[in-house]
Amino acid sequence: MPRKRGRDGFLGLAAVLAPDLMGNLSMKVAIPHWRGRVSPVFDVAGNLLLVEVDQGTEQGRESARLDSNEPEARARRLAELGAEVLVCGAISWPLELAVTAAGVKVISQICGEVEQVLVAFLDGRLGQEAYLMPGSGRRQQRTRRRGRQWRRLPAGGRQPKL
Repeated sequence: MPRKRGRDGFLGLAAVLAPDLMGNLSMKVAIPHWRGRVSPVFDVAGNLLLVEVDQGTEQGRESARLDSNEPEARARRLAELGAEVLVCGAISWPLELAVTAAGVKVISQICGEVEQVLVAFLDGRLGQEAYLMPGSGRRQQRTRRRGRQWRRLPAGGRQPKL
């Protein structure tokens, strides 16, 4: 399945869950964590929180370890644990491909306290700026000071040559 992105580059919850998971109101969500927060980089995360969700409410949770750093082994482990959705921070392209090939939907570039992120996921609010990693999507603003005025730069971040 090709990656679906909004205009700001963020892979939104609706794009991930529609249409194939919307009919499946029961799912297992995996969130890699470190010191109570979503791990900044999934590729090296060692701990997972697995949350069983049914009809938008938490039904149970368990913890699991990720011991391998190999993309295929990590993806296989997620599938063995029954994860259907991975909510994570940064993720390398090879690992994301392996995870999606294993049948797990990926919602990346998410940061924050694990409990708050879980509630935002259940409420469909992960697209809010508070949960986006710095430098991703809408949070990134490119400005440069010219004289006493600030002005917004085009998406590429370079000033056009005049």
